Amino acid sequence: MIQRSQTIFLALSIISSFLVYFTPVYDKAMQDPQMWIGYGLASGLALAMILSIFSIFKYSDRKSQIKWVKIAMLFQLAGIGFAVGVLFSLGGIGTYLWDEAIGAGLAVLGLLFQGLANRSIKKDLELVRSIDRIR
Repeated sequence: MIQRSQTIFLALSIISSFLVYFTPVYDKAMQDPQMWIGYGLASGLALAMILSIFSIFKYSDRKSQIKWVKIAMLFQLAGIGFAVGVLFSLGGIGTYLWDEAIGAGLAVLGLLFQGLANRSIKKDLELVRSIDRIR
């Protein structure tokens, strides 16, 4: 389980998504008077992290693992959408908003790692199929 590259990519995705909670973009989202943006950001990233953890332990069923990683990617996209929405509501990317841009970038980095994990799972699946054809 731990020696496979998709496990490393999913763990890196979980770490980068978790680090968003300690950036100013999360603080600004939680300062929203109606709180729906902050809750959307927090729940989108939390669900993406939970599904990534769940998909790590689905290593024996690769097709199911691909499905769960894709669902996690959808929630990660929702979190990115909220983070970018907060970033642009603050006035776009300027010299004074680099800290907020780092938070949104961490969410994008989490999506990138999930995509790399998905590609690695597909490579494993193709490798197993090619070995089965040889037998």
